[in-house]
Amino acid sequence: MGWNDLKQKTWFKLMTNMYILVLTLFVIWMAFFDTNSLLIHLELKKEINKLEQQKTFLENEIEKDKKVLKKLSDDEELEKFAREEYYMKKDNEEIFLIEHADSTKSKQ
Repeated sequence: MGWNDLKQKTWFKLMTNMYILVLTLFVIWMAFFDTNSLLIHLELKKEINKLEQQKTFLENEIEKDKKVLKKLSDDEELEKFAREEYYMKKDNEEIFLIEHADSTKSKQ
């Protein structure tokens, strides 16, 4: 198979066409080497998805906090919360903390 036989092949004619070569180089350049390459777009897309998930999580947390704030605007609910979470008491009260056997750490 000589040079003349190789020139006659259709795939060789297609691959040595100047337009095909320029188009191939352009696609390779845009996909990998350009500042706005395909790889950078994929990384940015992943980051956008991650940030959107974080946004929805934080919006849900904001809704929960709004419900808690609305609930704590009532004086009785605020007192109940302070007693349960921070073990606060009135001056004339005594508080007894009862620990169950399954809630304490046992040495084994």
